[in-house]
Amino acid sequence: MSVQKTVESLAIAARKAARKLAFESTTRKNNVLRRMAQGLADEKQFIQAENEKDLAAGRARGLSAAMLDRLALTDAVIDSMIAGLEEVASLPDPVGEVDEMIRRPNGLMVGRMRIPLGVIGMIYESRPNVTVDAAALCLKAGNGVILRGGSEAIHSNLALAKVLQDALASENIDPAAIQVIPVTDREAVNVLLSLEEQVDLIIPRGGEGLIRFVAQNSRIPVLKHYKGVCHVFVDKDADPDMAVAIVMNGKTQRPGVCNALETLLVHRDIAAAFLKQVARPLQDAGVEIRGCARTREILAEAKEATEDDWYAEFLDLILAIRVVDDLDAAMDHIDQYGSQHTEVIVTADYGNAQRFIKEVDASAVMVNASTRFSDGGQFGLGAEIGISTTKLHAYGPMGLKELTARKFIVYGDGQIRS
Repeated sequence: MSVQKTVESLAIAARKAARKLAFESTTRKNNVLRRMAQGLADEKQFIQAENEKDLAAGRARGLSAAMLDRLALTDAVIDSMIAGLEEVASLPDPVGEVDEMIRRPNGLMVGRMRIPLGVIGMIYESRPNVTVDAAALCLKAGNGVILRGGSEAIHSNLALAKVLQDALASENIDPAAIQVIPVTDREAVNVLLSLEEQVDLIIPRGGEGLIRFVAQNSRIPVLKHYKGVCHVFVDKDADPDMAVAIVMNGKTQRPGVCNALETLLVHRDIAAAFLKQVARPLQDAGVEIRGCARTREILAEAKEATEDDWYAEFLDLILAIRVVDDLDAAMDHIDQYGSQHTEVIVTADYGNAQRFIKEVDASAVMVNASTRFSDGGQFGLGAEIGISTTKLHAYGPMGLKELTARKFIVYGDGQIRS
């Protein structure tokens, strides 16, 4: 069968399965999720054997140690996937929720009900654990899902899909509700992106290049974020010790993730003292500092920041620093260079905090907290399928509710429109 026919047949089957899944009870969905968790535990040897095929191929291709680490399904990673399935099973089911029910003057009762989106296409790289995370969230929200992982993880993803589908079948739910595209040919992505009759939403997860390719080539709506250029602005009356802790956590805890700090903005009135205070722990942690002219007057060791550095998502132990005149200058910088991901102000000034919250356009805006909290689990969503920096229909970390839409429901007793 051609790649075109293979992907089309998966999508048609997914659409059929999703129609029935939309009406499954919470109990049945939770039972499946727990069976999936047990299946991962029972089939761990099989999963890891298939994963080893991908790891061996990756080593032969010269993949970096970091890439191989992302690819490996260790005992700890499998345990984490099992815990994630149990967690999703424990979350409230958004499907069927009714709110905003009002009585109109003509007696009609009008409200809104949460419903599944339908069929979701996930395109992602490297980490095979995304296969389980995405499948669990889509299932709980009543959606079918077509998963297209990276070619480097094909054996791992197919093994995981088998376990997940076996769990669906054990509960008499169509296994086509969760499918992994079984071919590595890149044409499969293009075919998937063209199937607007069967697929309702595409969610890409990976590097900026992948996401831009998907956004430019999809005939289906895409929820995306290109990159995470996250800022911390240290205001003139910020607690300096608090600010240092927030900067260090944002930059050094996990520098390779999208909610890591990339640019530090410092009010000119405290720049001399604060930059000297924060520079030592940054340097001790191995952070390379790239600064504006005013920063380099204070920190002689800082390298000169280029225009490209202000736009950069370094995903590394590199930090760009700019001294700004005031809050307005900080917000202007964020407006020009930010990526609408996560922005932070450190301040003791309530008025400035409120202005920052209201005026900065980003999917997460925080006061006196690390950028690293921009995460579905940390925000109380339980789990996330990704982060959207577009505003239709979700903005920020996406949990179960963001995998649903709302339809209007109307109750009448014979009303007709005159």
